[in-house]
Amino acid sequence: MAQYDVIVIGSGPGGYVAAIRAAQLGLKTACVEGRETLGGTCLNVGCIPSKALLHATHMLHEAEANFATMGLKGKAPSVDWKAMQEYKQSTVDSNTSGIEFLFKKNKIDWLKGWGSIPEAGKVKVGDDVHEAKNIIVATGSSPASLPGIEIDEKTVVSSTGALSLPKVPKKMVVVGAGVIGLEMGSVYARLGTEVTVIEYLDHITPGMDKEVQRTLQRLLKKQGLDFIMGAAVQSVDTARGKAKLSYTLRKDDSSHEMDADVVLIATGRKAHTDGLGLADLGVKMSDRGVIQTDDQWRTNVPGIYAIGDCIPGPMLAHKAEDEGMACAEVIAGKHGHVNYGVIPGVIYTHPEVATVGVTEEQLKDEGRAYKVGKFSFMGNARAKAVFAADGFVKLLADKETDRVLGAHIIGPGAGDLIHEICVAMEFGASAEDIALTCHAHPTWSEAVREAALACGDGPIHS
Repeated sequence: MAQYDVIVIGSGPGGYVAAIRAAQLGLKTACVEGRETLGGTCLNVGCIPSKALLHATHMLHEAEANFATMGLKGKAPSVDWKAMQEYKQSTVDSNTSGIEFLFKKNKIDWLKGWGSIPEAGKVKVGDDVHEAKNIIVATGSSPASLPGIEIDEKTVVSSTGALSLPKVPKKMVVVGAGVIGLEMGSVYARLGTEVTVIEYLDHITPGMDKEVQRTLQRLLKKQGLDFIMGAAVQSVDTARGKAKLSYTLRKDDSSHEMDADVVLIATGRKAHTDGLGLADLGVKMSDRGVIQTDDQWRTNVPGIYAIGDCIPGPMLAHKAEDEGMACAEVIAGKHGHVNYGVIPGVIYTHPEVATVGVTEEQLKDEGRAYKVGKFSFMGNARAKAVFAADGFVKLLADKETDRVLGAHIIGPGAGDLIHEICVAMEFGASAEDIALTCHAHPTWSEAVREAALACGDGPIHS
């Protein structure tokens, strides 16, 4: 029976980061993973492969839409779907092999197989039982479906199946206008697929700034995505490799049908905690299998911790990573900390969307006095030069103290630009602090400074 200071169950962004940090802090560490490769959903069938396809198809869009204007003449590229899939897989492979290298470098044992916890202090993998002073559950999440709809990963697919379709479909219906649905819908729309997004609510990207929601939907429509809002999907029937989707409109209860080659179910994800034996151990969980923890990621059972998608909070890889590092530090006797008020969210469509902190709607609901600084990328020289002038930066600051409360960006490089705001918020900066900071010209980041200036005497280029 092997003995460890820490055994992490799951090697996704939360799990592998927790294992590496624990090992760096001198703890004998192992990580349980049943996949053939490390990295969990994110690296294998999530964040990384989807970004590869988004990048490839954006390059195709640039060639078709903008090359001629820039004086780049010639035949537009054709799509070799098999080669694009190979590029996607090579990107995945380079990342997962990198994690394996880091495990060896940090002397972390990879316990290959699916793990369970037969009793506190023990982890079973296959027929082997290993002892651990501390166990971190980092089992992530899995795609959620709708009642009565079966995902076969052929005609009715989750995000996993959508990444590896055997061919580009002529018609795709995406159920759910959240991050996953819009990103994968964008990929296939650029490849020539007729994409229709069906959403139960009356707006896309639930929880985001309403102005960003409206702008993104308008731009995606311009790119060819069609939207049916306020629709409740009733069923999806398949026959001979085709799908027939039935839905009702909430406004009048009218019934409708739609045919498709592929239906992507993108209605969110659920905590993946089945089969671990947590209920038998008395670990407190919600009725949906979400593990309950305290502010140091401890469950109610001593020695068992949990992080990432299987505990409350946004299901984001970087949130899990932060929790993984902090949890390992707590176990090592240090002070682990995660600032949940400064966790950015990004949608990798084109343009990108990024957000951090509170929304304007939240501030209104709370009755807080605030001010808005807004700047359009139409006033940014770099954005105009590269056909990326759609969108804006919106900065929210306290009306009295000028302290930055949040930011919402839709535009070029939004996923990178948002981190200037994250750092500012961590340091308790004011909008004026950002406005007084010199930004290189010409860069997209100047739009952030202009939005900060708009919180004061006004922007320069608007």
